[in-house]
Amino acid sequence: MLKLPNTPISIFTVMSKMAADYQAINLSQGFPNFPIDVRITEIVARLSKTDIHQYAPMAGYPPLLEKIAQLTLDHYQRKVNPSTEILITAGATEAIFAAIQAFVQPQDEVIILDPSYDCYEMPIVLSNAKPIRIALKENYSPDFEAISQHLSTKTRMLILNNPHNPSGKIWTENDFIQLEKIIENYPNLLILSDEVYEFITFENKHISINTREKLKDRSLIVSSFGKTLHLTGWKIGYLIAPENLLKEVKKVHQYLVFSVNSLAQASINEYLTIFDVHEVAQLYLQKRNFFQNLIKETSFELLPCEGTYFQTASYQNISNEKDVDFTKRLVTEFGVATIPLSVFYGDNLDLKRIRFCFAKDDELLLQAAERLLKINQ
Repeated sequence: MLKLPNTPISIFTVMSKMAADYQAINLSQGFPNFPIDVRITEIVARLSKTDIHQYAPMAGYPPLLEKIAQLTLDHYQRKVNPSTEILITAGATEAIFAAIQAFVQPQDEVIILDPSYDCYEMPIVLSNAKPIRIALKENYSPDFEAISQHLSTKTRMLILNNPHNPSGKIWTENDFIQLEKIIENYPNLLILSDEVYEFITFENKHISINTREKLKDRSLIVSSFGKTLHLTGWKIGYLIAPENLLKEVKKVHQYLVFSVNSLAQASINEYLTIFDVHEVAQLYLQKRNFFQNLIKETSFELLPCEGTYFQTASYQNISNEKDVDFTKRLVTEFGVATIPLSVFYGDNLDLKRIRFCFAKDDELLLQAAERLLKINQ
């Protein structure tokens, strides 16, 4: 018997292959195409000649754990114990998988807010638990009435993604107040907060679970150096949680990967002494504004982008096609690869919206815009 017989090939794999096959500009998969900071490549080159190539400690390279603790204190005024409340993971995806596997039992229910990252559901299914997919409102704010209706004693976990992929929406203070009210009667419910784009927000500041006194002791918070430092291929993430929760995740982690790349951890640790994470938001603010200005003459309707490096757009003024069909036609006829949003919904809800990734150099964004302008012609 197969455990995942109905699991399709990821849309990211499909669109990236189409982009390669048709020599299209790839604005689908979320990774930067510009060079990383030369300072970190120099650090890697130097450290690679030192004795740093054996297994790192299971929980993470101790100096890096200290750096993360200081980063958390500086940005969120939360004091965490680097030895017991932080875990370095093989990317944010491993953190998500390990957290779910550690706590979700057969027949439990886990709430996922759609549209959602496609890696949330699989570890739930592999736990023989039930994913409960609840759609966000059309403006991508949480629907607390719908969430309340689905909460029960079976609800083991609620997965949040803030800043939100694919929409770029960020949660407000009022959102968190409402969340705190509706879950107070469910003391066994845990929150898995995916905050990998935490340092990529624009006009409004990101509110982290790290700052919520009523939530942080029942939460597992996922972060990503891949997103923050433009190092997606390094697959280095981390998890922050109270010791009583994190020790359970470590039990999964030690048998899943045991430890994470030692050279990468040591290099990031040293780089954090000279890198200001505030630079990240400024970089992507410029790119967001540049991309928005480039395609404002097209017939796409741009939705608000409050964070992340994704721009969501409606194409309802262009076509009535299903979004999957429309994105495939964008590749074959216009040479631009994007992501349809329906694939992020459990019921494949199609709102005629697609997602662009603007984490690209200006020349590539300019070329993409020139191609997209031809849709009007």
